[in-house]
Amino acid sequence: QVPLVESGGGLVQAGGSLSLSCSAAGTIDTINTMGWYRQTPGNQREEVVTVRSDGSKTYADSVKGRFSVVRGIRTNTVNLYLSMLNLKPEDTGVYYCYTKASTATGQMSWGQGTQVTVSS
Repeated sequence: QVPLVESGGGLVQAGGSLSLSCSAAGTIDTINTMGWYRQTPGNQREEVVTVRSDGSKTYADSVKGRFSVVRGIRTNTVNLYLSMLNLKPEDTGVYYCYTKASTATGQMSWGQGTQVTVSS
């Protein structure tokens, strides 16, 4: 398991902005992919954004053009910063940062989750 620390989130009105941060122990050689999933109040799970070890990114169609992720690499730590603009009520949920290891098993590690609530 890779230690992950999340921060950010909160409550905002529709049209507002929030940001999330995630810090993972590791390097771009040990972490194959990193990103966020979210769990909605209706218990749907959606992959919001994925960042691969080569820096390429994939966003869910529902957040394209509104969410933007930046990766920061430090010695033995990989950080992600997610900027969420023009938030909508349907963005409400618990956002979980994750990593997938660059091993044969591709072990997944998860953060503690961060609540994002967008009021209409």
